[in-house]
Amino acid sequence: MQFFLASFLLLPFLLVCIVESLLKLFIPKKRKSVTGEIVLITGAGHGIGRQTAYEFAKLKCKLVLWDINKHGLEETATECKRLGAKAHTFVVDCSNREDIYSSAKKTTKAFLPEMMKNNHGHIVTVASAAGHTGVPFLLAYCSSKFAAVGFHKALTEELSALKRTGVKTTCLCPNFINTGFIKNPSTSLGPTLEPEEVVNKLIDGILTEQKMIFVPSSLNFLSLMEKVLPERFQAILKRKIDIRFDAVIGYKMKGK
Repeated sequence: MQFFLASFLLLPFLLVCIVESLLKLFIPKKRKSVTGEIVLITGAGHGIGRQTAYEFAKLKCKLVLWDINKHGLEETATECKRLGAKAHTFVVDCSNREDIYSSAKKTTKAFLPEMMKNNHGHIVTVASAAGHTGVPFLLAYCSSKFAAVGFHKALTEELSALKRTGVKTTCLCPNFINTGFIKNPSTSLGPTLEPEEVVNKLIDGILTEQKMIFVPSSLNFLSLMEKVLPERFQAILKRKIDIRFDAVIGYKMKGK
């Protein structure tokens, strides 16, 4: 009972927050400067990672580029240097903890603990729209992206509890991207996204310190609707969205 009474007393503050949020829609937030900042990018040898490196290079950041693909990594670094940025490359297998720690000692010594000590930094998690809703035949992919979104939210709350307000967090959740990872994707929400479009939204979100970036932005509304709409109506809505891609249906049995 005390909880409901306390929540009722917060209603005036809720109205203030709603008005504040509406004002932010019409008054764009000033973009922060990242010139000279050290930016570590994983998966920098291709796709979103490569395009992100290019954009930060244009902003004159000091780049630390990680990827398991040495050739792709070197190509990215060459272009970043041409754009006027300093770029350091490390061939890293991000599934190997020892590899990560070994490379970290050569670059920033530590990540989150050092950021918290200085109360300065920005952690970006690349997730997906599939981290907010289940998609048939993408079980493993959705599970990993739900984990990424959960990591971002838990980290954001932990930093807030520790009063490390100078360490910012952002989570990128795009629709299907034309990277070849998923074959022939399509939805009624619009055409398959190009990496450059997604990265432009990501950079803008980082510089304006957005916590959650949906691409396209209509996914924000759909994510909200999934939390409040009845399950039966959601099922109809998902059919209207009409998610399609080439899927492998069925499971191979061992010994068969």
